[in-house]
Amino acid sequence: TDIGSQKDRVVSEEEWLQKWEMGNIGFHKEQGHPLLQKYLDVLLNGKSGLRIFFPLCGKAVEMKWLADMGHSVVGVEISEQALKDFFAEHSLPCCEEPVPEISGAKRLQSTSGNISLYCCSIYDLSSSIVGKFDAVWDRGALVAVNPCDRQRYVSLMMTLMEKNSSCLLVTVSYDPNKHKGPPFYVPESEIKSLFG
Repeated sequence: TDIGSQKDRVVSEEEWLQKWEMGNIGFHKEQGHPLLQKYLDVLLNGKSGLRIFFPLCGKAVEMKWLADMGHSVVGVEISEQALKDFFAEHSLPCCEEPVPEISGAKRLQSTSGNISLYCCSIYDLSSSIVGKFDAVWDRGALVAVNPCDRQRYVSLMMTLMEKNSSCLLVTVSYDPNKHKGPPFYVPESEIKSLFG
């Protein structure tokens, strides 16, 4: 599959931080993502009290929605602004603490304890820091990761997932020659080869 000129495109952490600072966050959905609502049963698989991971979480409203259902939510996001906005917009009190294993990283946790958001690069996380997850809601991470980092991203996700966990993954389909991304075009064939 021809992914056009996107193969070598790299978006820096600074560019992402700038998007948040400038409010250029068209990818954020105020009402949550309709596909999560539609396929929630697939993600939860009839289980309650799951640990659910939100890679590159931004200020996704679904984090509170799933936590309110009794699940434990963990997210990671490079933008501290996004994480603080999440807690402020939901009027959720939180405490902030450093993450000793990751230089400069912070963890913002709801005082109820069921939402923990890490402010750092996703590649700094490991299962020894955040544990393993029963479910993953990837609604914009794989398509935001630089194409050259996809294998690294998927390898990390595999180490964070429990044996019988489910991952709900949203991608976008378009002609990659007409849009430079992000979101990047990830053909289905590549998803199958990445995740096996």
